[in-house]
Amino acid sequence: MSNITLTASMRTNLLSLQKTQSLMDTTQERLSTGLKVNSAIDNPSAYYTAQSLNNRANDLSALLDSMGQGIQTIKAANEGIEAMTSFLEQAKAVASSAADATDVEEITGYAKQFDDIMAQIESLAKDSSYKGINLLAGDDLTVKFNEKTVDGEKSSITIKGKDFSEVANLDDGLTKATGAWVADDAKKADAITASIDAVTGAISKLRDTASEFGNNYSIVENRQNFTENLINVLTEGADKLTLADMNEESANMLALQTRQQLAINSLSLASQAAQSVLKLF
Repeated sequence: MSNITLTASMRTNLLSLQKTQSLMDTTQERLSTGLKVNSAIDNPSAYYTAQSLNNRANDLSALLDSMGQGIQTIKAANEGIEAMTSFLEQAKAVASSAADATDVEEITGYAKQFDDIMAQIESLAKDSSYKGINLLAGDDLTVKFNEKTVDGEKSSITIKGKDFSEVANLDDGLTKATGAWVADDAKKADAITASIDAVTGAISKLRDTASEFGNNYSIVENRQNFTENLINVLTEGADKLTLADMNEESANMLALQTRQQLAINSLSLASQAAQSVLKLF
């Protein structure tokens, strides 16, 4: 079968239609995906640069989650410290009441209250964990801030835990009040005073720990904010390389549709000119 021969005019219009359709397909893809660079074929440099930026943003996003969990771990420890401090202040008030008491039975009652409070403090320290990490039971917390840098180093912070699961770790003088407070009268004021001093020292230790944890909290929170902003910068940079201008693409589609219609009309006219030879028969 011989090839079909088209007139020069028809071939020109057909090629114009094919080119317009190709441009319309590209524009349609941009409108549907919102991207002007959908693959390396569109723009290799922009595609791979954007991919690199997005990959780093994703890596940092994973670390951002870790930072958030680190902050929650510190918060859990701080809640424990605040509750323990309240109990210690309560214990101090009980000891002060015992110091003013003269009846042995009354002092014994205060001593039991004091011991019960100490037991609660130990329980609080053991219960102040978050996802298996308890800064008040001696566990350390390491929070990573970035992926590997150019020199292979990673930025992180390690928060050293404090073991307060035993009240003796708060202060050696925090021993059981029962027995010590109700000893012979000659030593009883000394024992209560020692308990009060021990409680005061424990409160001071908890406040120092709270200050240390608070400083670490600020560091992690600042790095978290920085990382969030950096992720936005990376994502925005990738978007500038790949995102399509929807207004521009919409205008392009309208223009291409108009061009397509004109080409179809022109092809029709060219076809009519070719058909005029039939009038000879």
